[in-house]
Amino acid sequence: MSWGPLQPARIDFSDAQVPSAPDFGDLYHARAGALGQARHVFLAGNGLPGRWAGRRRFVVLETGFGLGHNFLATWDAWQQDARRCDTLWYVVIEKHPPRRDDMARAHAASPLPALSAELLRAWPPLTPDMHLVDLAGGRVRLLLAFGDIAQVLPELVLQADAFYLDGFAPDRNPAMWDPWRLRQLPRLAAPGATLATWSVASAVRQGLQAAGFQVEKRPGWGGKREMTAGVFAPRFTPPAPPGRQPLTGVQTVAVVGAGLAGAATAAALARRGLAVQVIDRQAGPARETSGNAGGLFHGVVHAQDGVHARWLRAAALQAARVLQPLIDSGAVPGAMHGLLRGEQALTSTAMQQLLDNLALPPDYLQVQPQGAGAAWLYPGGGWAAPAALSAHWLQHPGIACRWGTTVQALQPTPAGWRLLGADGQVLAEVDAVVLCNAADTQRLAGADWPLQTVRGQTTLLPAGLPGAPTLPRPVADAGYVLPLADGRLLCGATSQRGDADPTVRWADHQHNLSTLARLTGWSPPANAGQLDGRVGWRLLASDRLPLLGPLPAAGTASSRPADQPRRVPRQPGLAVFTALGSRGITQAPLGADLLAAWLTGDPLPVPAALVDALDVARFGSRAVRRAARPSVE
Repeated sequence: MSWGPLQPARIDFSDAQVPSAPDFGDLYHARAGALGQARHVFLAGNGLPGRWAGRRRFVVLETGFGLGHNFLATWDAWQQDARRCDTLWYVVIEKHPPRRDDMARAHAASPLPALSAELLRAWPPLTPDMHLVDLAGGRVRLLLAFGDIAQVLPELVLQADAFYLDGFAPDRNPAMWDPWRLRQLPRLAAPGATLATWSVASAVRQGLQAAGFQVEKRPGWGGKREMTAGVFAPRFTPPAPPGRQPLTGVQTVAVVGAGLAGAATAAALARRGLAVQVIDRQAGPARETSGNAGGLFHGVVHAQDGVHARWLRAAALQAARVLQPLIDSGAVPGAMHGLLRGEQALTSTAMQQLLDNLALPPDYLQVQPQGAGAAWLYPGGGWAAPAALSAHWLQHPGIACRWGTTVQALQPTPAGWRLLGADGQVLAEVDAVVLCNAADTQRLAGADWPLQTVRGQTTLLPAGLPGAPTLPRPVADAGYVLPLADGRLLCGATSQRGDADPTVRWADHQHNLSTLARLTGWSPPANAGQLDGRVGWRLLASDRLPLLGPLPAAGTASSRPADQPRRVPRQPGLAVFTALGSRGITQAPLGADLLAAWLTGDPLPVPAALVDALDVARFGSRAVRRAARPSVE
């Protein structure tokens, strides 16, 4: 279910000292100072910074981001602490996030100018999604969940070490402090989790006690006599669903396949401190479908804002965050000047109405006049060279690559997995394996998923052809035209199911040239010379979503069928990320981070409902649900 439409915060700055929220009739922080309140109530109330000392990961969950002062105070404390944890996760639920301009105004005179400036630069478009923002070189991971707490809280998958219970006063914002909300906290609490809040309302304290927290009053701050702190001390803690349990004791991982999915997955695991081996049958990275000269990345928009729209929007926003510094620095060829996508079904008026209904912001999506109609402009869209991007990800020092090697079989061992070559030789012994090798994934997994391969041919035109259009950005509509940095034009791609022909065909060039003419109004001269082309095969699932996650355990369906993917038991240490179709650049960064978080126990950067939709176990669960439906005579 969508969390939208999103309503940004309305902020009154008429009081020079403390901004207020007219919709709640309350101040954003104590008059005595926002950072002082954060340090006394939320950091000290949770035993910080001492509790994160020497840990690999520490997770904070805050209910109500406000203007970000609690986060900045926590980030500052982490930065100043020589014994800080390796990675600080800070997860936020915010129904009414502030606009970037309001954030800048609120922090114009911040005592933490460098941190405030970095946060402002990374502030995402206000869409009803989870936004994973990396700060401090990726060691501070801010996960912003923009939506109503009633919808967001059940969708979080994490184990919080500390809760910051913030928000406007219970009598002015009762939904935030509802007892049902408080009863959700135990599911999200790590062993020994603590909480702190400035509120001492009896209903809040009783709700926390009923949820399994031992609470006490402590001296308050900034004119408040008391505050509340607590420790999670449940009588019983139910285990996580079998399909959502992380691996334990994993130090080594083999990733099979070095295209976009495999390279992104290897990098996401290596960033978490794991030793990663990448094995590919080709002589280098991205030599198959991921080897095109360029590829697009952008979101989509649907009136229902369903699973596909929400996943691809979140994925595109994450791809833009990841790719922007790589493209700007020249590490990866590409451009982020936006992407224009044609619209055939809707008039410009209907397009604008759809945009207004979904309340999507202009820094994510706009309606752009185009000829007699209009097109969708994705300001954060663009293109990148997939092979260069894959190679960049594989440069991480925690990754070792083995080229020209085919994995013939997988063999479970008491400690993990053994990867065998064509003649039975042992290629590697590791704790876990991730299969990212496109159509060959099914063979190694021993699975029968509803997948199909689709042949695609691209056409590459040389630079400097007379009359060739100068495109400021890629254009797409049942095909695409992409202006490469060297002046060449890449257009494509054909879509031919069940076609295994690897040869570049003149008829397919003609198809792509007709797409070029339709999208730009220009056709190359007959003497344009020899056209370059490339053939690859996209792998698609029947529902057009990637396959991602640990593989279901053998015999699961015969023991106790599970109608939800999260309840399906898994094979220890064997996972998959594949079937990205034609949207590899868009989906690889967020999909890889999701899989790495899933395997290592980090907070999942995607709502639980979307995780279920992507979960490789979804096909079996759907079959269980279909079998349970009563037959119609």
